[in-house]
Amino acid sequence: MSDLDRGESESIVLASELEADSILLDEKEGRNIARRANLKPLGVIGVLLEAKNKNFIKVISPYLDSLRQIAGFRIGDPLYRYALKLADEKS
Repeated sequence: MSDLDRGESESIVLASELEADSILLDEKEGRNIARRANLKPLGVIGVLLEAKNKNFIKVISPYLDSLRQIAGFRIGDPLYRYALKLADEKS
């Protein structure tokens, strides 16, 4: 499968075989391939938003900040602000 690493490729294949609705992926290429396989890709930000919507967490901003600062996860400012807007939090 394209330029995906082995784990992403195998995850997409397994999700397809299991006829899953969605799959956890953050890499752009993996998300595109998952969509072509009729899977709904969900990233870390989507998981955080879902956790807030289900009241597992109160706010997403500290998690986004930790991802950016500690984990080196690349979240651009526009996406960061958009995620906070979706979470009804101020940037």
